[in-house]
Amino acid sequence: MKEMESRPRMRPNAGIGGFGVMYKGTLSDGIMVAVKQLIESDFQGNEEFCNEVKIISKLKHRNLVPLRGCCVIGEENGEYKDGERQRYLVHDYMPNGNLDDHLFWSEKQSMVRKQALTWPQRKSIILDVAKGLAYLYYGVKPSIYHRDIKATNILLDADMRARVADFGLAKQSREGKSHLTTRVAGTHGYLAPEYVFYEQLTEKSDVYSFGVVILEIMCGRKALDLSYNGSPRAFLITDWAWSFVKARKIEEDLDNSLLGDGNSANSNPKAIVERFVLVGILCAHVMVALRPTVLDAVKMLEGDIEVPIILDRPMPLGHPSFFRDGNTFSISPAVSGPKLNSRDMLR
Repeated sequence: MKEMESRPRMRPNAGIGGFGVMYKGTLSDGIMVAVKQLIESDFQGNEEFCNEVKIISKLKHRNLVPLRGCCVIGEENGEYKDGERQRYLVHDYMPNGNLDDHLFWSEKQSMVRKQALTWPQRKSIILDVAKGLAYLYYGVKPSIYHRDIKATNILLDADMRARVADFGLAKQSREGKSHLTTRVAGTHGYLAPEYVFYEQLTEKSDVYSFGVVILEIMCGRKALDLSYNGSPRAFLITDWAWSFVKARKIEEDLDNSLLGDGNSANSNPKAIVERFVLVGILCAHVMVALRPTVLDAVKMLEGDIEVPIILDRPMPLGHPSFFRDGNTFSISPAVSGPKLNSRDMLR
């Protein structure tokens, strides 16, 4: 046992997480925890692995999922039983699950029906995620770039406040070792194109993914659907949302639950709701230079600075979300913006 005061009692079959199997556990003092058994790991030695966990476990922010420690078993005298080591990460348990479950519960037949997220909840979640990311970028040295921001990596605590998960294990990046990056490479639909094409990883790469999450929350649609309406054309939420913004019909972007009447708990000044959609579009812009920093995104969301006029979204050919098993999918016909050379994305 490493970095843990007490071994958790685990309940199996709790679920599958990114690069690991999730369990629900209880420490000897009765505290509930979430335990992830890692299937893959970049760390060869247990000492390196535990040192990295120790670094990440010291990060404290209300919008990050606390990492309590790790557990390494199966090692005896430097040898591994059955030729394998078993590594576990122990996190605080988040009773309301992940954001994806609440946004898309109707698509998960085995789940208990959930009430649609209210506008105040959606607004709070978006701001919580932004502030958690801002801490990773500016609150620690070296900065931590997440690389896999998505709805399933945003967990909700007992008060429905959002906490960013899977920001570690951290690992020194190869780009000059100027920041830390997580082991996970990313998820189609959320990936910034310049990161996929050129492996150029910056804060703006995470901002792109954050923009996609904003659009999922506001629109109630998944980032990527490879079987949209039964056709072989990929649905990209960035394309779809931009088509309505471009046509000045932002209200058609919104999740139906946000279109309440004046007496609805979801009712909100139209301009504020539209501003959140526009910030999502801007954050997920193809061109890096047009994306705001996460700090500026927070200021825009809170109305402290204006959202700039958004230029048309050129869509580069060969965007990774258009590929599946080597087959190329068509770009949405709703997008009529100009094409650009893929290197222009870096400008």
